[in-house]
Amino acid sequence: MLKADRAARILSHIAEAGSADVHALSELLGVSGATVRRDLQELHEQGLLHRTHGGAVTGSVNLELPLRHRSGKQPDEKKRIARAAADLVPEGAVVGLTGGTTATELARVLAERGNVTVVTNAVNIAAELIVRPEIRLVVIGGIARTASYELVGPAAESTLQRYHLDLAFIGVDGLTVRQGCTTHDEMEAQTDRAFLRSSARTVVLADRTKVGRVTFASICPLADVHDLVTDAGLPDAEERAIADCGVRVRRA
Repeated sequence: MLKADRAARILSHIAEAGSADVHALSELLGVSGATVRRDLQELHEQGLLHRTHGGAVTGSVNLELPLRHRSGKQPDEKKRIARAAADLVPEGAVVGLTGGTTATELARVLAERGNVTVVTNAVNIAAELIVRPEIRLVVIGGIARTASYELVGPAAESTLQRYHLDLAFIGVDGLTVRQGCTTHDEMEAQTDRAFLRSSARTVVLADRTKVGRVTFASICPLADVHDLVTDAGLPDAEERAIADCGVRVRRA
């Protein structure tokens, strides 16, 4: 397992469990205890977890994992969600894309198809699409968020007011019937709402791990969402509850 993949697994495991010891992580990753200790120390120095004697805990760590550590989670599901979401995009459409790993997968599918305009505030998505002459790319400027590679804030929101989008694809960190769509960062939530206001149709991209979860900042109620594209593992009860709010649920 590559070092970056180990780091992603460690952070994901500790974020969910709250703590882990070296022995458990060694078994989980299939590596030696010495390798785990080195990985934990590096992640501690990056401020991503708190090292303890014999293991690590989340402590006061911000549980929003940087994008580079999230890309390995649910990879097959995210690719299927991306392909299903791309089916909603008609030829020649103007598409808004916020950041996130699933939105990045969608950008790759759209790049293969071509003949769309993509409006995005995610610099990693822009970097992938700028070399694709068949895609018309519009990049929204703003304040850079290192965790998500997104440009957010008043400049982004002001620019979006001048555009009309046929569809906006929004990545979320949490989605519940009661709290709607949420994310970790308040400024990011405000920019996401600007994408929604500029779009004729709002599509949320969220694998099943995001459903039933609430994070810090509210993006919008489910009443503002037209479609949810998720994976096949979404429980039937959750699907029915979301559909009862008027959202079309598509399981990939």
